[in-house]
Amino acid sequence: MAKKGISLKHARGPDGVRLYAIGDVHGEAALLARMHAAIEDDLSRHPGRDFRIIHLGDYVDRGPDSKGVLDRLAEATRRERRIVSLCGNHDVGFLDFMAEPRADGLFAHNGGDRTARSYGVELDFLDPVALRAGHAALVHAIPDAHLDFLSGLADRASFGDFFFCHAGVKPGVPLDEQDPADLIWIRWAFLSHTGLYEKVIVHGHTPVTRPEVLPNRVNVDTGAFLSGRLTALVIDGAEKWVLTVDFEGQRVMAVTP
Repeated sequence: MAKKGISLKHARGPDGVRLYAIGDVHGEAALLARMHAAIEDDLSRHPGRDFRIIHLGDYVDRGPDSKGVLDRLAEATRRERRIVSLCGNHDVGFLDFMAEPRADGLFAHNGGDRTARSYGVELDFLDPVALRAGHAALVHAIPDAHLDFLSGLADRASFGDFFFCHAGVKPGVPLDEQDPADLIWIRWAFLSHTGLYEKVIVHGHTPVTRPEVLPNRVNVDTGAFLSGRLTALVIDGAEKWVLTVDFEGQRVMAVTP
């Protein structure tokens, strides 16, 4: 029997736990630092509050400091079990390139050169010999802690009435049976679906100019590497709001599905 769907209006987070779900970072280490500082400040006003910080994937490529992002997240997840980091398609693409240096993959065509540059390595995707040499230099430059972090990323998380993943889910498939590839890659079949799911889906992957708040899903990918804005959905029981940071400060927006 299919499980009954739930809308954002009626969805609740777990009792006594504040959730922060952060959208695609894409090498914007300075914005991620600002977001973490905003969350720390928020939690400091509620001493003893339990929490989960959920990163929705795509930590590398396009932005200027993928190394700084992975430095921060690898250390944060090692230090604090309540920080959850999920896998994005760009994170998989980075690992794929590290395993096999190809000039025609996701990494090569979507900002992987900037990822390598953050480690002090220049890549030439047009010259096979130079590409192999650059790949060898990149392998040498990347700390094991970064590769261990990326290799250990989960593809989903669930808290209360909310299901968290990078890209979305395949409509008609129970959440506990979702294909990991769909969770990091799906786009239009998910985005065009208006029906409710067993839980509200919180995701990134598809950049939007402002947070997309719908009855069945919330998209918090505000294109940080282009817009200079990093966004998170905050959930506390029945309350939900959006927190956005940029280089001028932070803003809070009420959620009205």
